[in-house]
Amino acid sequence: MTAPLEGIKVVDWTQVQSGPSCSQMLAWFGAEVIKIERPGVGDATRSQVNNMPGADSLYFLQLNANKKSLELNVATDEGKQILTDLLKDADIFIENLHPGAVDKLGFGWEDVHKLNPKLIMGTIKGFNPVSRFSNIKAYEPVAQCAGGAAATTGWFDGENNVPTQSGAALGDSNSGMHLCIGILAALLKREKTGVGDFVYQSMHNATANLCRIKLRDQLNLDVLGELPYYACYPNYKWGKDLPRAANAEGGGVLGWCYKCKNWKEDPNDYVYIVVQRNERGWKEVCTAIERPDLLDDPRFATAEARDENKQALWAEIEKYTMQFDKYTATEKIGACGVPIGPVRTWREIENDEELIADGTIVEIDQGGKRGTFKTLGMPMFFSDWKPEYKRAPGLGENNVEVLEGLGYTDDQIKDLASKGVIKNIDSLK
Repeated sequence: MTAPLEGIKVVDWTQVQSGPSCSQMLAWFGAEVIKIERPGVGDATRSQVNNMPGADSLYFLQLNANKKSLELNVATDEGKQILTDLLKDADIFIENLHPGAVDKLGFGWEDVHKLNPKLIMGTIKGFNPVSRFSNIKAYEPVAQCAGGAAATTGWFDGENNVPTQSGAALGDSNSGMHLCIGILAALLKREKTGVGDFVYQSMHNATANLCRIKLRDQLNLDVLGELPYYACYPNYKWGKDLPRAANAEGGGVLGWCYKCKNWKEDPNDYVYIVVQRNERGWKEVCTAIERPDLLDDPRFATAEARDENKQALWAEIEKYTMQFDKYTATEKIGACGVPIGPVRTWREIENDEELIADGTIVEIDQGGKRGTFKTLGMPMFFSDWKPEYKRAPGLGENNVEVLEGLGYTDDQIKDLASKGVIKNIDSLK
């Protein structure tokens, strides 16, 4: 089976989560990914949020499997030369350093494009190039706040009516996936033109892109002055800005999270149910919850009536869901054609036999003190190819291999180590 990116070489000058999530996907697609790290220090995530002293953290391992590690002090002349030599022969160069850093070191787009016109360069920054915030460093919550996610997430009243982050990494991993899409498109374009492209991805835009229906809602609010499909409708004092949407579905249908039988003991014993606006969807809900009488209830006779009386409708549905645990409720209601899903915890997902069997959850043998660790595998499936999951590299593990590939002799490699350009030369023969 041929890997999609077999023969593609990536120089990965990224750290933490946004950039490494992009290069991780390229590595799983079969590209050779050489990760540039600070000598003796490495990616900050090697030691962050660690549950096993003396071993690389799961944070690092889950974002850097299948890669090679090259320690490199790019502030030195020798380090600059090594990176230059790597880029001359690379297909893709990715970086997510703080604004202006790569340009200052001589590896901005204009520099690398002259060096290797076929090279595709991808970069992740917090904000767009023309933004007044373009020189500000950004982290996950910064992107979620600036990109419109936090203002629309959470509860619309009470003491918890505050901008709220999503549990999903909308600023980090999402930015990496957006950049990955752009890089893959640039590879296809290069096949036609023979010339590489510069792909700039801001964390702001990646977050905003996943919140695009909120722009739809804002435009609707500008015209209508209220949004009947929002959870706070009708008893809400509408202003010019969108209220937080609570657990409303967001697509115009009546979606909500319902308690199940064990909700007092299990804070995640809930199901999410969508009541579609069409007559058939409403009949399916009434059948599923064994309440045919609701079909003749004037409060719920039309989609508009259900909008006006959504709280009463949610109460009727919850009377049924509270008879069962979330999995039983999902099976019974789902069998009637109603969109529904259980609220699943990460403990449940981690140990789900189906997800393990289909490769959603994979185990990688890291060796050493860590042994095997679990991670999320590649999220899509191919008909005739599966990725080969390999361990993450130790810090500078591939120093000698990469430098020998560039033509450096043993003595030259030792000299680089003595100057602090690299550190790990354990594999030197």
